[in-house]
Amino acid sequence: MKKFYYIGLSFVILVFGIIFIPRIVERIKSGSVVQGDRLDAISNHRYVETGLKKIGLAPKFELIDQNNQKVTNETYKGKVYLVEFFFTTCPTICPIMNKNMVDIQNTFFGNPNFGIASISINPENDTSKVLQEHAEQIGVKSSNWHLLTGDKNYIFNIANKGFNLYAGENKNVNGGFEHSGLFALIDKKGTIRCRNDQFGNPILYYDGLDKKGVKAIKEDIKKLLNE
Repeated sequence: MKKFYYIGLSFVILVFGIIFIPRIVERIKSGSVVQGDRLDAISNHRYVETGLKKIGLAPKFELIDQNNQKVTNETYKGKVYLVEFFFTTCPTICPIMNKNMVDIQNTFFGNPNFGIASISINPENDTSKVLQEHAEQIGVKSSNWHLLTGDKNYIFNIANKGFNLYAGENKNVNGGFEHSGLFALIDKKGTIRCRNDQFGNPILYYDGLDKKGVKAIKEDIKKLLNE
């Protein structure tokens, strides 16, 4: 019985080798050896794009900066720029955003085609004078980095409806205001741009609190500056 058992086992191994070994070799050559049929099916549906996605035109705005000068979206025409919403007395995420934005500023310092728009969601406190002091405190050096103030309802409308980036008042949170820690990237033609995630979906905005987000946005600013 053992003799016939081993003969049968040898036959099965032989058949397996004839049928499946060539397939395994082919997968190794093609670099897909780690993918099963189910993973292959998923990956075939991934949307992969080498360029940056165009989301739509950035909203128009007209505000006053730290130098008490009028600044509009037209001020940034022909420039790649970032938009963030913040407030100077923010005790939570804003200091991290400030630090990362200064890092981005320094990376592209001296390039006249790059700018930053930091829009305060607490304009009643953040006057031009307050914004000027804050700019000096955090290390704003670029003449193309404008810290902006204006009418509160107007600014909330730009954030919530224009960019779809939440900003609002909440007396129950530290600082009295809530907002996202996201940065919007806008190209030279005023279009919001972004990269895709690992599943092929546009990320829309970049995480201004995360090192990976800052790294990604630096890479994509370089791409847009070269367009």
